[in-house]
Amino acid sequence: MSLVRRCSRTACGRPAVATLTYVYADSTAVLGPLATFAEPHCYDLCAEHSERLTAPRGWEVVRLATDSGPARPSGDDLEALANAVREAARPQERAAGTTGGHRGSAGREADPMEVARRGHLRVLRSPDS
Repeated sequence: MSLVRRCSRTACGRPAVATLTYVYADSTAVLGPLATFAEPHCYDLCAEHSERLTAPRGWEVVRLATDSGPARPSGDDLEALANAVREAARPQERAAGTTGGHRGSAGREADPMEVARRGHLRVLRSPDS
């Protein structure tokens, strides 16, 4: 199975670079960057067919800007990656003891019902035990 999506035009086997969607209510054909997933009511087109696209008489063609170069990471992607690295490098907290009066690593009194802790999650002892 090929991972590259192909042009939807009959007898064209070139790789798709754009997605065509029709908005019937507005009589508009929208040609934009290749969609992340193949949709049943959209058409994937190669570079040649996307350049030569015409719409029916009375219809408008809206061409959205397409990126010709490789996708670059955004600031949000880089920040998320940096946060993940910081979190992985942070020393793991030891589980809070089961004895009452035990002080946690932050110096505050540990909850006597708390059995263990992982990040912001806490494991609590059953009230019956």
